[in-house]
Amino acid sequence: MSGGPSSGATEKEVDTASFSEGDLVQAFKDLARGERTASALEQQLSGLEDKIDQLMARAEEEQRGLDGKQQTESGPQNGEPKTK
Repeated sequence: MSGGPSSGATEKEVDTASFSEGDLVQAFKDLARGERTASALEQQLSGLEDKIDQLMARAEEEQRGLDGKQQTESGPQNGEPKTK
């Protein structure tokens, strides 16, 4: 009775173990691909953040320049009368 149902169950267990190992290998491949994608996205995000910082700095400089120009054109501040 060595070729009975118990040997069939053993073969099924081996197939299940191989299938699980294959799934594990594929999961690690998918994980590695996801890590590479995340790394690439982080680099792109860092580049965008740098560009935003540059734009914000430029906008602040321009705003300060406009504020200074408006103060110069409006004359003396703090209630002092304009001189003619």
